[in-house]
Order: sequence, then structure tokens, then C-alpha cells
Amino acid sequence: MADANIRIPEEAKDRLAAIAAAEGLSLRAYLARLAETLLTPAERAERAERARAALQDWNGYAPTPSEQQELDTELDRRLAEARGR
Repeated sequence: MADANIRIPEEAKDRLAAIAAAEGLSLRAYLARLAETLLTPAERAERAERARAALQDWNGYAPTPSEQQELDTELDRRLAEARGR
């Protein structure tokens, strides 16, 4: 596997290296594992669409775009409230 150079602030590199070391990994191994566990925006959208389809198949739940926006707004409000505690 070819290596790549990535430029990040020294503080970020040091933090990631400390996290990796605490898990018994090199920074290289930690970043490779991290990349394998995170989803791209396209993967997240695909997974969300599959979840919506499964929910609709299971119980017929199919919110309209405006209902979805209202639910998203309410979730954002609740998350902000929880962070403020």
C-alpha cells in the first residue's frame, strides 16, 4: 500500500498520536483504522435511505419533506438543549 502525506497542524498530529498510542497503535495504523470506520457523505445518505425504506416497509412511516424538516428542527433543538445542560 502506498503512503500519503497529509499536512495538518502540529497540535492535531500530536493529539492524534497520543490517542493512537493510548490504544497501542501507531499514528499510521490509527488513521487507517479510523478511515475504515467512518462513512463518506454518500455512504451516510445511502444508509439513511435504506433505513427510511425499511421503516416504511415495516410500519408504513413515510414523512413528507416538510414533516422531515420539522422533525430535524426538533431534534436539533433538543440536542442544543442537552448540550446546554
